[in-house]
Amino acid sequence: MPSSRLLASFALALLPLGSQPREVRLEPVQPELFAATGSLVNAFADVDRDGDADLFVGFNGPANRLYRNDRGAFVEIGAAAGVADSRGTRAAAFGDWDADGDPDLLVGFAPGPAPVLRLYRNDDGKFTDASASAGLKVDSGAVRQLAWIDYDADDDLDLFVAFRDRANRLYANDRGRLTNVAEEIGLADTRRSVGASWADLDADGDLDLVVANMDGDANGVYRNDAGRFTDVAASLGLEWGGRAARDPSNGTVRPCIADVDGNGRWDLIFANYGPSGLSLQDPAGRFSDAGTARGLGVDGRYDTCATADFDNDGALDIYLNGTVTQGRNWPDYLYRNAGAHFEDVIPASLSGIAADHGAFWADVDRDGALDLALTGQGPHALLRNVLADSVARRSIQVRVLDKRGHATRAGAEVRVYESGTRRLVGMRLVDSGSGYDAQSDLPVHVGVGAVKLVDVEVAWPAAGTRRVVTKSRVRVRGVVLLELRI
Repeated sequence: MPSSRLLASFALALLPLGSQPREVRLEPVQPELFAATGSLVNAFADVDRDGDADLFVGFNGPANRLYRNDRGAFVEIGAAAGVADSRGTRAAAFGDWDADGDPDLLVGFAPGPAPVLRLYRNDDGKFTDASASAGLKVDSGAVRQLAWIDYDADDDLDLFVAFRDRANRLYANDRGRLTNVAEEIGLADTRRSVGASWADLDADGDLDLVVANMDGDANGVYRNDAGRFTDVAASLGLEWGGRAARDPSNGTVRPCIADVDGNGRWDLIFANYGPSGLSLQDPAGRFSDAGTARGLGVDGRYDTCATADFDNDGALDIYLNGTVTQGRNWPDYLYRNAGAHFEDVIPASLSGIAADHGAFWADVDRDGALDLALTGQGPHALLRNVLADSVARRSIQVRVLDKRGHATRAGAEVRVYESGTRRLVGMRLVDSGSGYDAQSDLPVHVGVGAVKLVDVEVAWPAAGTRRVVTKSRVRVRGVVLLELRI
């Protein structure tokens, strides 16, 4: 396990597309504050609505923490905010459950004497248990991924819960009351589920669901047809995600949904026990396995994939987090997107961190560059991505809200074009589950390379339609946050 001194500063050399070699540094943020070990979960949201990314970290027994971000400086306020549970915590997700304009927090615990789900209502940065008023009581179960999404497009956030030991659940939200409807709509999957994420995979105007399953179980890809779901993973060739079929030692932990090759369609990345996977979607909606060809299909034990354009060159990069199990720290990979293939550019000092669960990119200091948060058996590191100002400012951030300006439109699509053209610069998904042990209610980040003026298009898949709003001629300055309602 590396010491704070070892983590004090490390660098890696990168060659961004269309530019000269330069150095990019990842430096620990307040390593003494983030020194506690045994964390599993991280989740980002602006809990106090001051414009900064605050960070919740869930631990495997020690008290959970909430780090308030004050313009890049963090203060731990978990107890004061009311979320410092001293229980094994396996999942967390922020979402505006009560539609009052601030992100509430759902926490999933390991089985014990108390219910395994707790819903906290956020009132000006103070959290109170609202589980009873929401009708949410789950006494037992191996909770894994949580996702707040408006699957039925009725303008409130519904809740999906993946379980590793029982049927998955989908709670419909009716004015704050949550009712499990998974059985009647086709989502009560009893396989050993771990990760989950939502997107309009087939571009038909509603949110579909990708579920990652472990212990040799096939993955699920649930097509949404007017609110009823059908598993089409086998017909799309996505049931194994690059890992060995029906091998009980293999499984998928986290599915990441992103436009990896820049063609405007959603692709799938699979963090597996086994070789990691990449399935690219062509314009006709067909998926093809490209993990090995693109350099990602390395056999290992991965708990997390996290996508980001961390060097702001306009190409989406991938972080793969190896697990720590049976005394072995499986390696992490930081894959830079070089176009036709990925190059592992992780430095030895970063790969030595015993991080094995949550991984998420977020711009914590508002400089335009994405920083990296990790949880695991080692310190739950927060690493600042140090880019030159001119490079960090080659990005924009877009927050997508409902028409009232309240809940984030999870599953909405953000496309950024070079202004006046249809040349796609970048495409991002508003967080709809992330996958496993990580989640965010933050704006999306798009690196734009050398482009200085962009048009932004947001599409919201809603009950068989695709609502679209646009904002033209947005000047790229790196610290600009564009807010769009749809």
